[in-house]
Amino acid sequence: MGAWRSRAHVGVRAAAAVAAICLFTADRGIAGTLLDGFREEVVWSGLSLPTAMAFAPDGRVYVAEKSGLVKVYASLSDPTPDIVADLRANVHDFWDRGLLGIAVDPEFPTRPFVYVLYTWNRDLQDPASADPRWPDSCPNPPGDTNDGCVVDGRLARLELDGNGALVAERVLLEGRWCQQYPSHSIGALAFDDDERVLYVSAGDGASFNWVDYGQGGGDAGSPTPTNPCGDPPSGRGGVQSAPLAEGGALRSQDIRTSGDPVGLNGTILRLDPDTGAAAAGNPLQGGDPGDDMIIAYGLRNPFRFALRPGTDELYVGDVGWNNFEEINRVADATDAVVENFGWPCYEGPNRQNGYDAADLALCENLYVDAVAPATPPFFAYQHGGRVQLAQDPWGCAKTGSSSVSGVAFPAPGPYPSRFDGALYFSDYSRDCVFVMEPGPDGRPDPATRRTLIDAAANPVFLAAGPDGHIYYIDIDAGRILRVAYAEENDPPVARVDATPANGPAPLSVSFDGSLSSDPDPLDTVTHRWDLDGDGSFDDATGATASWVYLTPGVYQAALQVEDDSGATNVAVVPITAGNTAPVLAILEPSSSYLWRAGEEIVFRGEATDPENGTLPPASLRWRINLQHCHDGPDDCHTHPLIEQDGVQEGSFTAPDHEYYSYLEITLTATDLGIPGQSGGVLSSSMTIALDPLTTTLALRSEPPGLKLTFYDHTHASPLDETVIVDSTNTISAPSPQDRGGRAWTFVSWSNGGPRSHDVFVPEEGLSVTAAFSDSGVAGDWWDTEWPRRKRFQVRSQGLTEMLMNVPVLVTVDASTIEYGSIADDGADLRFVSHDGTPLAHEIEVWDETGTSRVWVRLPTLDPGGHHDHDTHFFAYYGNTGAPDAQDAASVWSANYAGVWHLDPSLRDSSPHGHHLADNGTADALGAIGRGRTFNGTSWLDAGTSASWRPPAR
Repeated sequence: MGAWRSRAHVGVRAAAAVAAICLFTADRGIAGTLLDGFREEVVWSGLSLPTAMAFAPDGRVYVAEKSGLVKVYASLSDPTPDIVADLRANVHDFWDRGLLGIAVDPEFPTRPFVYVLYTWNRDLQDPASADPRWPDSCPNPPGDTNDGCVVDGRLARLELDGNGALVAERVLLEGRWCQQYPSHSIGALAFDDDERVLYVSAGDGASFNWVDYGQGGGDAGSPTPTNPCGDPPSGRGGVQSAPLAEGGALRSQDIRTSGDPVGLNGTILRLDPDTGAAAAGNPLQGGDPGDDMIIAYGLRNPFRFALRPGTDELYVGDVGWNNFEEINRVADATDAVVENFGWPCYEGPNRQNGYDAADLALCENLYVDAVAPATPPFFAYQHGGRVQLAQDPWGCAKTGSSSVSGVAFPAPGPYPSRFDGALYFSDYSRDCVFVMEPGPDGRPDPATRRTLIDAAANPVFLAAGPDGHIYYIDIDAGRILRVAYAEENDPPVARVDATPANGPAPLSVSFDGSLSSDPDPLDTVTHRWDLDGDGSFDDATGATASWVYLTPGVYQAALQVEDDSGATNVAVVPITAGNTAPVLAILEPSSSYLWRAGEEIVFRGEATDPENGTLPPASLRWRINLQHCHDGPDDCHTHPLIEQDGVQEGSFTAPDHEYYSYLEITLTATDLGIPGQSGGVLSSSMTIALDPLTTTLALRSEPPGLKLTFYDHTHASPLDETVIVDSTNTISAPSPQDRGGRAWTFVSWSNGGPRSHDVFVPEEGLSVTAAFSDSGVAGDWWDTEWPRRKRFQVRSQGLTEMLMNVPVLVTVDASTIEYGSIADDGADLRFVSHDGTPLAHEIEVWDETGTSRVWVRLPTLDPGGHHDHDTHFFAYYGNTGAPDAQDAASVWSANYAGVWHLDPSLRDSSPHGHHLADNGTADALGAIGRGRTFNGTSWLDAGTSASWRPPAR
């Protein structure tokens, strides 16, 4: 089967030389569309895959690069960084692994420490293995996404001398983060400045391709055995199987097991920064010392987090799998609660279909644990939906592929006061930054969320600067940007195109500044040019200009634009006379080559230069990326795979990844500069995009029409899934399942695999059939104890975004329910979702002679009602001896300040208990139930409890 050919940029793409970049600006970002009054400013550029940054109290700014370099700027005005530390020998810089976290001691420079968190290139499960264990790649075997290159994590403290130079690296914590697969590695660092406590996050290190419970590894000739992290019950080299497996993504639930030392995957830690031990006051101190550091767990990839200033609250951005991104809230890092956010058993507010279908004991037990249930996300958004509110006329344009990549709380100051205390968060895949304003209680209010920047520049980290501004890292372009605000007048944006920007001297160059603009629609801009590089804008006026550069050299040509209010902006473009950029050719592979998972792909290229001739391998640099696309070729996010410098040819293993994915191979060549001079170095880049070879995985059921699960997507059979040739994919058969009022129980797969297992799909494709047996009338709830059932369908076609945790009003009467078969007060009512999960409910009024009203909380309500299982649920009744199961507090949750049905009791149904006291009102009929009448002097009193806050809107 051929590849997806609708992608417009398949084939060769050549980038202009660095010195000839068009529309170049020196101090203003131009990519994003921002909320009125806000603008982007480029603070620094020229970095190589920056991943994190930290502001020191003395004004220095430290930046982590993925490779393992730590750099420092002396101040925000310092244009050039110095290298503080080179940790590349210890860092596994591959895919999403690398140096990802950095923090500065809050008492710096008195305590001259910088803290770093990186993927440590060691496999401690195999002490005899090499150090470092792997190159900055993953050979095949074991294969990056097949058996995986096992590594660990390290937290270290860098001690600096009085001049800011590195004295020593001291390891604080290592060997507690076994990682088999190349994503969901370690995460972020942050200080609680008030207590001088260090917080640390890390991911599960599991596969992103299949339901991973530790079964990977062990292929012929592979140095990675099965279950390489040694998780129970099988141990390293043993075969993991459901239901008792505890490996893979289940390492995020390791604290709930007792068969091995506690691992730290998928956790948030609270540490003493001097020792790396648990900080004083941690909730688990006093028991097993292995878990003392943990304050939260059950996370997939808590890539970024932030503390809300003045509190012990943490807001954690957890990158999801296929359905939801989460912002999770640790309510108080010092209280007795250790939050379990549920991964991999839950994703977003729902059970994770793939892991639920695998019947893993750790998840099945969590689903029914009423004492220590999973903590739902503070805010979650679906990959296919909008993040901003539906009524917001402007917002982030991209949907589908998603990865929450930054969380920050800037100090009040440069932004409008309504943003004081706001939470800012970014999504790398959507290229957007969002803001969530605070509610009356000071906490971020999801009902206020809106887009701050649409089409942001690859935001992989958000930081709150000491000046109150938001800063973010553009990892792809190696830049750091500041988000500024101007209330009265937006400065203009200068943009300039130079043609050509390099070539032999004398060099005649045409300049075009006509794309310069002003955000204020009524303002005009005037143009002034500095073309000879002397710093004076006196060489030309108007939107276009030209200049002849007679002498070889590098000239900083600049355009200054000014608006009607006198605000200015400058764009600079370097002109190189006497040197021409290299010419590139990628010789292998061809841009039409179709790759298969696990194969070795050879790349080879060359570069020639008009002044220097054929460039040596030392002048070449290769970058290989995987683009994973959720809903098509224009909805992708990047996974950096490998970088290789100084080689003309090399090879890498094609990843095993979910379709649709494609590879990008980029070759960059740098010449030797202007002959006879020390400057004028130019670079050129060229990229080819390679589609995968695909085939079909056909899933069938016997009888037809029963539900089957592919990865975590459950649909009625038949299913025909497009997959990459030679890829491994997870399939499962939900059992038992209800169809046509009958219960169907899984019997076997035609390939002999267990109910949930991985299948290898060769080029000719694969067809497998799940056989089920008829177990009679559907059981679970609809049995002899609850013999009556009523199905309810929610019509949600008017929705434009997914709603979560929605109280739905169910109205019934004698025409829709058998009052004679139900308890007099409706106590035996039970509500369940399509999959049998109990739903919280509250009876507002029960009237067997008329209309009854019941509120039922649905976990999700899908826009358009296009997922039937998301929009229907069931009521069971007829067990008149059953106890009352109402749970009003769960229906309404703590997000409701108060819920009053205005019946004679005047009780508050929310968990806050703000019951009303009557002062002269009278009972009456309301729009959907009871109400109250007021006579002008009567009122209802909600009390003066310290916990009471009026609703935000």
